[in-house]
Amino acid sequence: MKFGKEFASQMVPEWREAYMNYNYLKTLLKQILIFHRGQIRLPENPVNSPAKAAALRRRVSLFRAFSGLTSRYGNNNSPKKGSEDEVILVSAMQEADEEQGDDVQSYQTVFLRSSEDGGDLELVFFRGLDHEFNKVIHFYKSKVQEVVKQAEELSNQMDALIALRIKVSSPTAAAVSSYFNERNMGSNPLEVIQEEQQEKRLDVRKGYKMASLEVLSHVKINAAPETPVSTVRNVFKSLNLNLHFNTREVRNAEEKLKQAFIEFHEKLRFLKNYAFLNQLAFSKIMKKYDKITSRNASDAYLKMVEDSYLSQSDEVSKLIERVEAAFIKHFCNGNRHQGMDTLRPKAKREKHRVTFLVGCFFGFSLALMVAIIVSIHARNLLKSEGRTKYMDTIFPLYSLFGFLVLHMLMYAGNVYFWTRYRVNYSFIFGFKQRTELGFKEVLLLSSGLSVLTLASVLSNLEMELDPETQSYKAVTELLPLFLVIVVILITICPFDIFYRANRFFLLVCLWHCICAPLYAVTLPDFFLADQFTSQVQLLRNLQFYVCYYGWGDFKTRNAETCKNSEVYDVLFIVIAVIPYWIRVLQCIRRLCDGRDSTQALNGLKYFSTIAAVVTRTIYSQKRGTTLKIISASTSSVATIFSTYWDIVMDWGLLCKDSDNPWLRDKLILPNKSIYFIAMVLNVILRLAWMQTVLDFHEAPFLHKNALIAIVASLEIIRRGIWNFFRLENEHLNNVGKFRAVKSVPLPFSYEDGYKSL
Repeated sequence: MKFGKEFASQMVPEWREAYMNYNYLKTLLKQILIFHRGQIRLPENPVNSPAKAAALRRRVSLFRAFSGLTSRYGNNNSPKKGSEDEVILVSAMQEADEEQGDDVQSYQTVFLRSSEDGGDLELVFFRGLDHEFNKVIHFYKSKVQEVVKQAEELSNQMDALIALRIKVSSPTAAAVSSYFNERNMGSNPLEVIQEEQQEKRLDVRKGYKMASLEVLSHVKINAAPETPVSTVRNVFKSLNLNLHFNTREVRNAEEKLKQAFIEFHEKLRFLKNYAFLNQLAFSKIMKKYDKITSRNASDAYLKMVEDSYLSQSDEVSKLIERVEAAFIKHFCNGNRHQGMDTLRPKAKREKHRVTFLVGCFFGFSLALMVAIIVSIHARNLLKSEGRTKYMDTIFPLYSLFGFLVLHMLMYAGNVYFWTRYRVNYSFIFGFKQRTELGFKEVLLLSSGLSVLTLASVLSNLEMELDPETQSYKAVTELLPLFLVIVVILITICPFDIFYRANRFFLLVCLWHCICAPLYAVTLPDFFLADQFTSQVQLLRNLQFYVCYYGWGDFKTRNAETCKNSEVYDVLFIVIAVIPYWIRVLQCIRRLCDGRDSTQALNGLKYFSTIAAVVTRTIYSQKRGTTLKIISASTSSVATIFSTYWDIVMDWGLLCKDSDNPWLRDKLILPNKSIYFIAMVLNVILRLAWMQTVLDFHEAPFLHKNALIAIVASLEIIRRGIWNFFRLENEHLNNVGKFRAVKSVPLPFSYEDGYKSL
């Protein structure tokens, strides 16, 4: 793999703009190379082939002076070059930083051969090189200052945690601690993180410093309203922020601080890798310059890089050691192996059996689909008398799994393209490290579910009643219900099978959606709720499951009880409204939390969609010209509102004055036309509701339920397209803010004037 590709693959995606622009500098070097090649005269004898010329160059290289075996970076015994051989002069300068108001050190290279032919091109190269190096240095310095402040913050938090542990676990130890700290006042706030290898036993005579309990009188709990109980208490102003000195407080504080240490350590590793990669990139680009121009400028420039803050700074390395020592001691009971596995998780390895099983399941699915089609044509089931009854009862039951499989296939496609274009979906969703599902794992789940569904459909293709019992076989009629129970049991299974971490993450997000607005809303929560707004028909099919197997006669495929029930019709509307109502509540919560003032308009958008869904459903049940006009009007308003929000707010497109006209400044996909195609498709697929208003409910070759399933599938496809561009926009927002790690809420807050956090 070429260095350029390897360099890009190892970047922190959110910091991409802060890395050295290796491709840009390579482009400048190519211009220099083209100029030098133009200056070289071609040989007069055209018979000489390129192969012979290459062989001649190899032969000439054999007569060069031997560079030696002991000198790795060059021959130290070679004679020093005089001033007439110097190519560049590198100097450090002090410049004023307008943002911070301080003087910042920057570097400038003076090219001494600018008067030679092609010198202007090389001058442009060194200007670009200086710009990239200064950019890297300034970013690295700002991030180091940021992590040093965070280290002090974590030190203060650890002071409070250790004091709380002593206070809760042993009042005797608390008294001893107070006594000795009265004699040893003046602690360093970074002492907790600057852990050294100390003896485990307490030896006061050697001056071992006990943790101070005085800090507890200046500390309160950071009880942000993140749970239903804390939210309700916060509403009624009864949220108690004082410490109660119980084990539950200790556990909660330990859990938050443990996660904060993990995220902080990850940021430090990113920063260390950032410095290493950029140093390597500057070394590579200067060696390319020397090779192209036959000069020796890399030694002087790389000496400057080596002496700069990027190479000489050791704050990050020391912080990594101290954080690891503190984490192992305080959160892993001194178990270094466990602590390092948590802080430095191994890379997720791709399993070949997943690829094999995906191929097998897709092959089985294709074979079952062919078998179903052949069975339908061979038995002439399309013209059977039981066709209508089958489509009214059995088809809605199995179409539920079709919606699930299609949604999972769209998500697999999303994951594939997110990975290909380096959209950090794992960080955006907040998955635990090494637990995120790749596109192959999602395809495995979807293909496995399709095999089970198609096998059940094939075994349940009965159109005629049993002449003796005047009913269908109970076993085959219960297959759809059995499948639903299996899917639910697998989803809630507590054992470590079928990707337990992901199932638990899904259930937590689902619970947050159900309890909205009592939980603080995160991106996974409202993203999942948005998925349900595109699965309204799936929810209605679940309602039909309950009615059909609870009150209907499934042995004779009689669903008249459901169709003729007014309660069922009312619930038919309520079920469709629930996902949109959840989104309204989530918007209200986000507005109250003060995160985004545009959430008021977003909630209004979902409220308009609720009105459209309700009026369309009532019109489909009762008909009438007035209802038709009302449903068409509300649907038009909701469609315009939602389409605008999708394209402008969620995708960030249609920016007239952007670098990419009518798109946005930064794009991930190389082909701009894809964005315009996606916008057109989003508009067209949002108009699928028109089939209800235009009374297009059934065709000669298509049953009503089949048409409903097709329209629902189109909405799922639209949602899959929306998912990709929504996360792309979120990723670019993170890139713009250089946000590469999660911000974890800390458990304690200090009083003003005691310790500023």
